[in-house]
Amino acid sequence: MRMNDMVLIQTERFDVGALIERLQARTAGRAGALVHFLGTVRDYSPDSGSRSLFLEHYPGMCEREIQALCDRARQRWDILDTLVVHRVGELPLGDPIVFVGVASAHRGEAFRACEYIIDALKTRAPFWKRETLADGQAFWVQQKDADALKTEQWDAPSES
Repeated sequence: MRMNDMVLIQTERFDVGALIERLQARTAGRAGALVHFLGTVRDYSPDSGSRSLFLEHYPGMCEREIQALCDRARQRWDILDTLVVHRVGELPLGDPIVFVGVASAHRGEAFRACEYIIDALKTRAPFWKRETLADGQAFWVQQKDADALKTEQWDAPSES
């Protein structure tokens, strides 16, 4: 694990502003760009109305896989630091689920690395989502083919 990278899996709600400040402080003035992504619980079933989303994960393996994604981003782009926080447990509509932050000297590198990390996280990190509808019915959310395709595109050799 790299000293600068940080991956946190937690049940507690997080403060986006505090996470951005933490990432900025850890780069000690070397970053010209701080890019972040914030994912929130959305209504997966607008016709039936979602009530909540329950996230499970594989402890230990999940953190290692996310760290590996951060390490790959560091190898591919000139970035200074990453910070990924992902929540698990029962989350109501509108609650934050995931924060991905990337610091770099330049914005282009930070944008690409951040997009890569969140795209790959959705398909590679061992999380499982169970949605509960307003009427009490619950079901496991299936991975979308489009998400898997997006991750594959990141890993395809680029043409020069």
